[in-house]
Amino acid sequence: MTQKRCLLIGVPVQEGSGRLGCDMGPSAFRTAGLATELAGLGYEVEDRGNLAPARQRALKHENPAVKALPETVAWTEAIAEAAFAASGEGIPIFLGGDHSLSAGSITGLARRAAEQGREFFVLWLDSHPDFHTLETTTSGHLHGVPMAYATGRPGFDGYFPKVSHPVKPDHVCMMGIRSVDPAERAALAPSGVTIHDMRAIDENGVGPLLDAFLKRVAMADGILHVSLDVDFLDPGIAPGVGTTVPGGATFREAHLIMEMLHDSGLVRSLDLVELNPFLDERGRTALLMVDLASSLMGRRVLDRPTQSYRHTPK
Repeated sequence: MTQKRCLLIGVPVQEGSGRLGCDMGPSAFRTAGLATELAGLGYEVEDRGNLAPARQRALKHENPAVKALPETVAWTEAIAEAAFAASGEGIPIFLGGDHSLSAGSITGLARRAAEQGREFFVLWLDSHPDFHTLETTTSGHLHGVPMAYATGRPGFDGYFPKVSHPVKPDHVCMMGIRSVDPAERAALAPSGVTIHDMRAIDENGVGPLLDAFLKRVAMADGILHVSLDVDFLDPGIAPGVGTTVPGGATFREAHLIMEMLHDSGLVRSLDLVELNPFLDERGRTALLMVDLASSLMGRRVLDRPTQSYRHTPK
């Protein structure tokens, strides 16, 4: 990290998940001490409070399964503008809120990177690829569409804001994937997105897989955004989420990823999403997510230096 200013942006969106509780996520992250941890690492921390959605428009999609479309679009508009603005001032950390917030954060950040003439990359840490379109979703919950939208898949025009700078699919790396719908599987196969499911992690370990992606970002002189979903983690250590999928990342795997990301010096923004304090156990998941964010920003689990994975282009 070269920037030393962190901007905390609360995004109490829960309409994308179809389950109440994610709107309490930003408060839980604050209560768990995120600002204090970052300040202790030497960052200037500015908490910008919680966003409010833009004005809703009357929207209805021909897919009858789609839920809360006007609300999700209004949130996306507000988040994208906030992301673009904040990314010019420091390191924005978006406190969710369900994963639909990434439709706004990623598109706003990609616009900023394009303005700076930089390549933009996304590390997607999640059990789901969230690669549905408005046509393909069967649940209708729009936390399942942000990566499809941000990468410019068709079917969003006339509903969501036009994406000025779609993320190149081959600039996306997904890790921890273990729940994929058939329509997503069919769309991902030819897309160019790098996918490391839990089998790949079991067979290879998170280190080599992430290292290869970080080298690609560094060689492109790229800007990296990290989107961390609670359900990337095994529900045994992170129960506070409404979309639990067994077999997720362990405590040690998750912290290794965060430390490698810090050592790379490439990360410029972060999403922390899908925390549902109503489902948590005495703040256990919130505290773990704050620990992980702190590791990404420079805190070490062990009181000794770890191997450096910083990548410097030749």
